[in-house]
Amino acid sequence: MPLRQLEFVAADDVVERGLGEIREQLKIPEGFPAEVLDDARSIEPDLPDEDHTDVPFVTIDPPGSRDLDQALHIERRGDGYRVRYAIADVGAFVTPGGPLDDEARERGLTMYGPDLRSPLYPGILSEGMASLLPDEPRPALVWNLDLDEAGEPIDVDLRRAMVRSREQYDYATVQRQLDDGTAPTPLRLLAEVGRLRTLVEQRRGGVSLPIPDQQVVPYNGGWRLEYESPLPVEGWNAQISLLTGMVAADLMTGAGIGLLRTLPPTREEDIDRMRRIARALEIAWPGNVGYPELVRSLDSGIPAHSAMLAEATTLFSGAYYQVIEPGTEPKRHAALATTYAHTTAPLRRLVDRFVGETCLAICAGREVPDWVSEALPALPLTMARAQSRSGTYEAVCLNLVEAAVLSGREGQTFTGVVVDIDRDKPHGDVQLRHPAVHARIDGADLALGAEIAVRLIEASVEDRRVVFAPV
Repeated sequence: MPLRQLEFVAADDVVERGLGEIREQLKIPEGFPAEVLDDARSIEPDLPDEDHTDVPFVTIDPPGSRDLDQALHIERRGDGYRVRYAIADVGAFVTPGGPLDDEARERGLTMYGPDLRSPLYPGILSEGMASLLPDEPRPALVWNLDLDEAGEPIDVDLRRAMVRSREQYDYATVQRQLDDGTAPTPLRLLAEVGRLRTLVEQRRGGVSLPIPDQQVVPYNGGWRLEYESPLPVEGWNAQISLLTGMVAADLMTGAGIGLLRTLPPTREEDIDRMRRIARALEIAWPGNVGYPELVRSLDSGIPAHSAMLAEATTLFSGAYYQVIEPGTEPKRHAALATTYAHTTAPLRRLVDRFVGETCLAICAGREVPDWVSEALPALPLTMARAQSRSGTYEAVCLNLVEAAVLSGREGQTFTGVVVDIDRDKPHGDVQLRHPAVHARIDGADLALGAEIAVRLIEASVEDRRVVFAPV
C-alpha cells in the first residue's frame, strides 16, 4: 500500500496573528497617512505630448500583479533588433517635496509579506493610474534600444510618451506559448534576444544564480511552503531589465551624474573557500575555470550542486549605491561584471525614479533637475535602510511560517540536504525536500551536500525558530 503524502499547512489564524506582531515590531506600515492619500486622490498628472499608443506593448509579471512597472515590445531591425521598454512614469504623478514624495522617501521600497504588501505608493497610484495595466493609456519613460545581431546595444534613446499595453501575461503562460509554438512574434523575439543577452553576460564574465525560490502560498484556508524554480522566460525577461540598467549606467557615467548599483569584487580568499567546498562536495572545478562558468554548470536539482549554489550566494554580499560625481571612478557590479543602475521598477523602488529622471535629462541634452541632483547624495543611505528592513521582514515572516507549518510535529523524521555548515560551531543549515523548509540543524559531523534523515527537535512559533538534528 503506497504511503499517503502528508500536507504541511499552517493554520491561518496562527500565521495572521504572528505576521501582525512582526509588522508591529519592525514598524512595517499597513496604510498611508491621510495627507498622503489626499495628495494621491488630487493628482492631475503631467501627461507627455508624444504618443506611442500604436506600439503593441505587453507586460509579463507574476499572476495577479497590479503594480506593473514595465511593458515590452521587440521587433526585428535589419540584422538586429529594436527593443522598446516602457517604464511607469511616476514623475508624471508625484510632485517633488509633496506628501507622496516625502512618504516614498521615508519608505524606500515596497515590502512584501505572505499576507500583506506594504507599497511604496498608495494603491490608487501604484495599482491604478500609474500602473501599465492593459488597455489603459499611461504616461511612461520609453527606452528605445537598438541592438546588433549579437544583442549588443548600438543606439539608445529615452523619452516620455503615452503608451497602451495590449496584454497582461504571466510567466507560465508565456513559457507555455513559447514551448508549443503559439507565442506571438514579440514574445518569440524576447526569447531570442534573452538568449543573446545571456551569451553576452557569459562573455563579459557575469553570473546569475538559478536557485529555487522558497515561497509562502495560501492553501486550503492556511499557508503552505513551496520551492519554485525560475522559468527560462523569467531569465530572458530579466535580461531586458538588466540591459536597460546597464545602458542607464553608461549614460550617467558619461555625464558624470547619477546613481549606480554596485557590488564589490569577490575576494581571492572567498574563491579559495569555494574551491575547498567544491572538493568536499566532489564537484569538479578545473583550475582554468572561473567561478561564473562553474556556477552556470550547476543543476539545483542535484543535492551537491544545490549546496554549492547556496554557498555561492555568500559571494554576492555588500551591494550598495554609488553617487556619480565628476572625477570619481565608477564602481562595477561584480556579479554583472559591468556598471549597472536600478531604473526599471519605480513603482516599487524609490531610487529608480531619480535614475529615470537623470537619464531623461541626459538624453534630452538638458541639466538634471535640481530636485533630482539635490536628492542623490542621501539616496544610498535611504535605500540601505529600506533594504535592511525589507530583508529582515521577509526572513522573519518566513521563519514564522516554517515554525507554524511544522508545529506539533516534533520528533518526526524528514529528508533533507545539508546546504551550509558552521566551521566553528557544531551546526549548519538543512534544506528539506518536503515541506519546503530551510532551517538550522545541530550536529557535530555534518557533511556539506549530504542527503540525510533529520529529526525535528523544535518548531517554536513564538520564537520563530525551527531546529533539526541528524537521525
